Amino acid sequence: MIDFHNHLLPGVDDGAADLGQTRSALEAYRAQGATAVIATPHFQGSLLLRPERAQAALAAVDAAFAAARELAAAEFPGVRLERGVELMLDTPEPELDDPRLRLAGTRFALVEFPFMTVPPFASSSLFELQMRGWVPVLAHPERYMGSADATRDSEEWKRGGALLQVNAGSLLGKYGPDARARAWRLLERGTADYLGSDYHARGTLHLSACRAALEAAGGAEQALLLLETNPGRLLQGLPPFPVPPLGPPRSLLGRLFGRR
Repeated sequence: MIDFHNHLLPGVDDGAADLGQTRSALEAYRAQGATAVIATPHFQGSLLLRPERAQAALAAVDAAFAAARELAAAEFPGVRLERGVELMLDTPEPELDDPRLRLAGTRFALVEFPFMTVPPFASSSLFELQMRGWVPVLAHPERYMGSADATRDSEEWKRGGALLQVNAGSLLGKYGPDARARAWRLLERGTADYLGSDYHARGTLHLSACRAALEAAGGAEQALLLLETNPGRLLQGLPPFPVPPLGPPRSLLGRLFGRR
């Protein structure tokens, strides 16, 4: 498996507090069979309007990544470690020329809406990034509040050039029943392009459990695409393959409660 949404760099955000927690996170990835991880600390897009502050923040990430990469090379040689950020779109048109803001230096950029809500400029911001030559990958579309129809919004974001990364924990109910129901619905529609962990270097890494849940629901092909094939293509700078729609829940009761 390949994961490109997590917070395992030490001391730069609300993820790993120190290198010890980074080590524990890498141990969890190795135990679950991950072959590559792109570390994505939080980064506010509005900082790019203040270049000195942006460079100071990126310098801190540089140092954390150097320490984490040295650790990975020494103790986890089977896990490739790359870098990016989870960019908050708290300004509608962030400039992404700096490769450190993109996933492993590719054209793909992991982005999120601010404060877990859908802002008025959501679609236009994603479209503008695409028009500038970048590929926005929207983190956890199933978790945003304030949308009358999250599934319809997600389809609109995809038409504007965005790709969608669903959190593995959402499928397991770790963010509540509403996020769980929306996550499964995105898979039923074939709208999701990737699954990511959003792992904060503590607690449980949910990749393996998510894969098992998908396979139990008849989604072995989808699990392979979402967790391995498409993230692997992203690392190569290539677009994802389409993910076939997942069959609907087995019962009306399951649909009502977001269970399969």
